[in-house]
Amino acid sequence: MAITQVAGVRASAKYVRSTPQKTRRVVNMVRGKSVTDAVAILKFAPQAAAVPVRKVIESAVANARVKADRASERFNENDLYVAEIMVDEGPTMKRFRPRAQGRAGQILKRSSHITVVVAPMPERGAAHPSKKAAANAKARTANKVTQKKSAATAKAAKLKEGAR
Repeated sequence: MAITQVAGVRASAKYVRSTPQKTRRVVNMVRGKSVTDAVAILKFAPQAAAVPVRKVIESAVANARVKADRASERFNENDLYVAEIMVDEGPTMKRFRPRAQGRAGQILKRSSHITVVVAPMPERGAAHPSKKAAANAKARTANKVTQKKSAATAKAAKLKEGAR
């Protein structure tokens, strides 16, 4: 199964000193939203990871502006939305703290790579790409669950017959 790539403009920040788990919580708030809404949400979010995520989104918008200027196309920031946003795990720094009885406790200082793709909003009649992908994923998981259930019931029936 091939993963479809969304056409758009990307920006990334690497080695951000924030754990991927905490950064993903922030990223999930703005996934699929318009760029202006996403920036407004992140500006007032209390999480520390909101600052680098907001900067990456603003960088992607700036990249889109430069791309439109080079192609001599009109540019409107309000037409863009966050098509893709992902947080990957970066390298982990390992540190040690002294503990009782001569032991040492390990501390993991995790880092993240944040990648954002912004794209123009789809037309009104067309389905929203992220909602369409979510519906497809939901249907696939429902099919897998039903297949597993039918396999499990068949296996149980076979075991019952074997016990007789």
